[in-house]
Amino acid sequence: MSLAVRVAPRASRNELVGVEAGALKVRLTAPPVEGAANQALVKLLAKALGVAKGKVTVISGERSRNKRVLVEGLGLDELRGRLGL
Repeated sequence: MSLAVRVAPRASRNELVGVEAGALKVRLTAPPVEGAANQALVKLLAKALGVAKGKVTVISGERSRNKRVLVEGLGLDELRGRLGL
């Protein structure tokens, strides 16, 4: 399952904000330098979804705020339920 994510780096805390313009909005404390924000995003999503970090991959938008993330092993309904959407 892939999902659109909009990242706000250098926030005061790591959190899932909700859905905005069809994308999951995420705030991260990590700066957008050398992949730090992408790593923080993977870690946060894996924890929120209850899956291993290896099951969450940024497949596009590595250098953009707008990203496409692949989550392996979850269907749409299960993903929405775990994220509370």
